[in-house]
Amino acid sequence: MDKSNFSSANKLTVRLGLVNKPGVFAQAVKVIAKGNANLGAVDIVEVTPHKVIRDVTFDVASDEHGQRIIDALNKLENIKVVSFSDPVFLLHLGGKIHIQNKVPLKTRNQLSMAYTPGVAKVCMAIAQEHSKVNTLTIKSNSVAIVTDGSAILGLGNLGPEAALPVMEGKAMLFKEFADIDAWPICLATQDVEEIISTVKNIAPVFGGINLEDISAPRCFEIEARLKKILNIPVMHDDQHGTAVVLLAALKNALKIVKKDIKDIRVTVSGVGAAGAACCRILLAAGARHLLACNRKGVVLVVDEENLDQAREDLFSCVDANNPHMTLREALYGADVFIGVSAGNILSAGDLRRMKDDRIVFAMANPDPEVNPHEALKICRVFATGRSDFPNQINNALAFPGIFRGALNVRAKEINEEMKLAASDALAELVAEDQLSEEYIIPGIFDKRVVAAVAAAVQDAAYKTKVARKGSFGDGR
Repeated sequence: MDKSNFSSANKLTVRLGLVNKPGVFAQAVKVIAKGNANLGAVDIVEVTPHKVIRDVTFDVASDEHGQRIIDALNKLENIKVVSFSDPVFLLHLGGKIHIQNKVPLKTRNQLSMAYTPGVAKVCMAIAQEHSKVNTLTIKSNSVAIVTDGSAILGLGNLGPEAALPVMEGKAMLFKEFADIDAWPICLATQDVEEIISTVKNIAPVFGGINLEDISAPRCFEIEARLKKILNIPVMHDDQHGTAVVLLAALKNALKIVKKDIKDIRVTVSGVGAAGAACCRILLAAGARHLLACNRKGVVLVVDEENLDQAREDLFSCVDANNPHMTLREALYGADVFIGVSAGNILSAGDLRRMKDDRIVFAMANPDPEVNPHEALKICRVFATGRSDFPNQINNALAFPGIFRGALNVRAKEINEEMKLAASDALAELVAEDQLSEEYIIPGIFDKRVVAAVAAAVQDAAYKTKVARKGSFGDGR
């Protein structure tokens, strides 16, 4: 029997042809239940005196699990499996995004203004004053989502074609939450120099660059060099989006346990792109005691003696070849555990090595570093990257608002001050009287999030003198 490991990514819709008499459909339901699948929607497609067509949707643990249930349904008398489909694949048919015109194109006059000859006037105006491209084209509200397909979700190096569905999904989030037009750019190269050159050459079209699913350590160099070359915001979301949301959640978690970030001991598992960025933002926010581990053990030790060095040169610190201790040893006396590594590497017993009032953010997906059901029993505050447990650490809470704010003021870059401001804004959306162990961060569909983050980012851009105009559309 299959263990219950269901998610929205494992659904199956089966079209059944049933003889129209009592008890037939119940046979199908019995098979689905016996197969340990979770029954969902049931829709009647067609009814005749002799036949009923139903679409039945149910959750399964895997494709193989679904096939076994289909095979069992096919063995029933008076029932025929007409067809079956995966709703996830159906949703992706033909892609998830499209381009839509903003102005009508119905008459010769409209055509002459939108295209030739009228467009020539606009081209000449931009040629004479390049900054007009921001007001006369899509550039001011456009972001390129750039990937090489080398680190897709937790699936690994699958290449640019396999990365496209993720980038389309990212574009949907940009549009839905921040009304930003984002364009999937999946590059058929994993060479650092080629990626940098390509992004540099396409940058005139975009107001910002969002780097996505590029493996470490190449992502660090690509981001750093593009930030120096380009005069538009560049951000590797896997790093900084995660870090911003993490810090916001931690600030509120610390309020619950009444601890100061300067006094806590933090143990981090994972020093890839996201882990390194989390370490950086924690240090920038005032953390003074931090141990970061890879699969071999501790590779970064931050304390009062080397705090400044770590802030300035974190990436060289994580290259240590001689770990001082294992991850489990690093948990002794820790106030906070942050996991951005791999699933099921710790037990609840391991977490007991930590201090009381444990704060545990186990953010590996789809399986957290520790079993959530067990961790919830012993942790004061527990968070994951999943939507089926409280306190989801989701970078979608950060990047739409960060880019919205940056684009609003035509920022030259996204700097540390803007990220910290975004984190503060997120944290402050949870009022003191609402704050609890199960509510330390706003939900992804909280309509206040993007506006609050964007406003904070804009203010920080002004204060750090990287803004080049006023609020979006005000013409300053």
